[in-house]
Amino acid sequence: MEPSRNYPLFGGAFSSILPPGAIDVSDLRPVPDNQEVFCHPVTDQSLIVELLEFQAHVLGEAAARYHFEDVGGVQGARAVQVESVQPLNLENLALRGYCQEAWVLSGKQQVAKENQQVRAEERPGRGMDWP
Repeated sequence: MEPSRNYPLFGGAFSSILPPGAIDVSDLRPVPDNQEVFCHPVTDQSLIVELLEFQAHVLGEAAARYHFEDVGGVQGARAVQVESVQPLNLENLALRGYCQEAWVLSGKQQVAKENQQVRAEERPGRGMDWP
């Protein structure tokens, strides 16, 4: 089995550890500049890292939820589930001198691919995890 790998994002501004088998979608089709998109060939699932615009009217944990739910709404998600929202220790961030707080949200969204319906096994109530 292929090991997970550290992958540079947004031209190396930061990086992420990707699961085995993850494919960079930008090698297959155009991806917006504010996104890094990866797919998994076996599970047919996607991982999207998206840079978002600052919204002054929401702060802290509420900002993380706001953006996650907003992206789900724009994409027409059938289900948006927040599993956890945790603060990040700024001392561990490369951007520590540029931000006052940082949050990581883990959740699931069920979004049909372009011109497709969400399959029955992807409907609410079913887990969707990387292998």
